[in-house]
Amino acid sequence: MQHQHGPRGRTGPGVPVRVIARSPSVPSRLVPSPAPYPSAPTPRVPSYPETVRHVDPTARVRGPGLLDAAGRRATNLRVSVTDRCRLRCVYCLPARGARPLPPARLLRDEEFLRLIRVAVERLGVTRVRFTGGEPLLRPGLEDLLAGTLRLRGQDGPPAVGLTTSGIGLAARAASLVSAGLRRINVSLDTLDGGRFVEMTRRDRLGEVLAGIRAAREAGLDPIKINAVPVRGINDGDAAVLLRWALDHGFLLRFVEQMPLGPAGSWDRERMVPAREIRERLGETFTLLPSGAGDRGHSPARIWRVLDRGGGFLGSVGFIASVTEPFCDRCDRTRLTADGRIRSCLFSRRETDLAGPLRSGADDAELAGLWRTAMLDKPAAHGVDGPGLARPGRGMNAIGG
Repeated sequence: MQHQHGPRGRTGPGVPVRVIARSPSVPSRLVPSPAPYPSAPTPRVPSYPETVRHVDPTARVRGPGLLDAAGRRATNLRVSVTDRCRLRCVYCLPARGARPLPPARLLRDEEFLRLIRVAVERLGVTRVRFTGGEPLLRPGLEDLLAGTLRLRGQDGPPAVGLTTSGIGLAARAASLVSAGLRRINVSLDTLDGGRFVEMTRRDRLGEVLAGIRAAREAGLDPIKINAVPVRGINDGDAAVLLRWALDHGFLLRFVEQMPLGPAGSWDRERMVPAREIRERLGETFTLLPSGAGDRGHSPARIWRVLDRGGGFLGSVGFIASVTEPFCDRCDRTRLTADGRIRSCLFSRRETDLAGPLRSGADDAELAGLWRTAMLDKPAAHGVDGPGLARPGRGMNAIGG
């Protein structure tokens, strides 16, 4: 299973290493850490140490579902099908120098579908969302969607969604719908061309808007727009972006910037809290909370949007992971493009499923490993507290 842990011969001075914890009967090994994503031209900064576990299947947790130590049950699976992306957003990737995973490390389509089948049929997963990187860079994405929708859990087929930058969507919206896709999230931080370039380091706003139009014409509904405000760049665009979303029938959600980008890219002072965005929107609209009962496991808190005369215009969401965390309601489990399970977006531990899968583990063994991995899910991520240790992977490699 050498291909699961990097090329041979790279350990030594100057190469960071990490321990893969195995069962007590199997000795641990030192292996090279994946290359971090430094901010060019800043000198290389080692990532925070992480542990990748290869668990002994005989020690797996038994029982229904994906329960963690806090009693939360994970029913929502995020599947990152690639760590590659067409944009270089300032809160996600460095301007240059990001090294994608080698193709041999990526799960094949049939491997993804097998693990998703285990999650749906054996572990109670009812929702699957495909993410990246940019999932539209995956040639077999339509096959993954169709194959997932053919699965049957206790409550029938899973609900399937997709999160994308929108680039490439214009050419594939119809085929994605034919494969069974019904709902989509598109990342769009501003409607201003200059600020789009400043945020993404690419001049491709027109392609994103074309993709959104194609999604609507293909019948995708709902279409949710995710926007990350960054102080000094696009934090003044909130009202214009909301007006546009309301006019087109999209649900706009403002997402607080999280410390998941390249080293040195996150500054608490540049992170615009949801409360501040609501106050700015209040200068143009009237916002009323929809009520806590409407939220469920959703990360977004939804507010009703009214005009000054009290007329209902639509809704807007706020995902305040930093200032208003919702860890107590989290129902997510994450599968990376190289076949590792992450119990939390900010987890510093991963459990390898690709190795056991490729070594002949049966579905029961894979399900047991997955259950064991979820026991590591922290009670809270602690993003806004002192001493936060960032994960070694960036958001593009974890999956949104």
